[in-house]
Amino acid sequence: MNDKFNWKAKRDRKAFIALADGTVFHGYAFGEAKDTVGEAVFNTGMAGYKQILTDPSYAGQFVVFTTAEVGAYSANIEKSESRQVFLNGIVINDLCDASENVGEQSLDSYMKEQKKAGIAGVDTRALTLHLRDNGAQKAYLHVEATEMSEADAIKKAQEWIGLDGQDYASVVSDPNGYEFSTEGKYNVVALDFGIKTNILRDLASQDMKVTVMPINTTFEQIQAKNPDGVFLSNGPADPNSLPQVAALVKQLLGKYPLMGICLGNQLLGLALGAKVSKLKFGHHGCNHPVKYLKTGAVEITSQNHNYAIDETSLPANVEVTHINLNDNTVEGIRCKDVPAFSVQYHPESAPGPNDSYYLFEEFKKMIEEFKR
Repeated sequence: MNDKFNWKAKRDRKAFIALADGTVFHGYAFGEAKDTVGEAVFNTGMAGYKQILTDPSYAGQFVVFTTAEVGAYSANIEKSESRQVFLNGIVINDLCDASENVGEQSLDSYMKEQKKAGIAGVDTRALTLHLRDNGAQKAYLHVEATEMSEADAIKKAQEWIGLDGQDYASVVSDPNGYEFSTEGKYNVVALDFGIKTNILRDLASQDMKVTVMPINTTFEQIQAKNPDGVFLSNGPADPNSLPQVAALVKQLLGKYPLMGICLGNQLLGLALGAKVSKLKFGHHGCNHPVKYLKTGAVEITSQNHNYAIDETSLPANVEVTHINLNDNTVEGIRCKDVPAFSVQYHPESAPGPNDSYYLFEEFKKMIEEFKR
């Protein structure tokens, strides 16, 4: 058998992931054969692995897939949500090579191309339960051929600085900016903190001309674009590491209609004077129930974040619009006195259900009302 398809040979690449609390999970390596550190989190989605891989909000993290098998279909470029993979590595149970057998790019090949490591054959059920009970963990992924003791790997995980207080959004933001959609009735600036392609498609579908601008954009540069609205995107790591961006959002309040998601939601909260704190293990997956308080409807949402707005810290001029039905955390806010709202989840649905698509329509209505 050609070694390209010989997964028995590939499974001989022994590997393990060591958590900072001393727990170690064994498996076999695939993808880039290079050790690395990262924060281990679990994703409860059952499909859409390519979109998950290319979500910049995972920068600095190891994604543990709770679905039993990953890689059954091709890693097509059309499924990409950003220009590259920013996560540090992935952890899966069963690695499927079916796409390779029909001449399409496999997950193993794609991870090598992106220079990212993976480990398969892991008891991801046990690892997920461990992270649920003990919280997201700093971790060290050992996939190189050279031997390393578990004790040394645990020490490296413990010594890593981690994601708290770190600005990863500046790493994933496209420094050049670009015009995504050049036609549309409404001119919208999308601030890129780790924006996904399907978000831009959804904005463009609302008759919006969309200009993507990097995280270090100034108020004057936005003003020069004469936008009808400003979109605050998703992104990775700790929102408290971005006081300069929260200050920019504060400048934008009341001057332009604002819509934020994920990190953009947290930054809007900070700009309004609220506090944002880290969750035990975050929300990662495309099956999180969220209640829209205005209608009582329950949306199944796609989420990827480690932080949330502290409801008790919100000022009187801000109302909570959505709550998470798993843990009652804040999932959406709206300003009462200026045109601005945001949600903690990913309404672009890539991957995930499209229950929350109406939010892009709400943004359009807000822009129309502001222009009157």
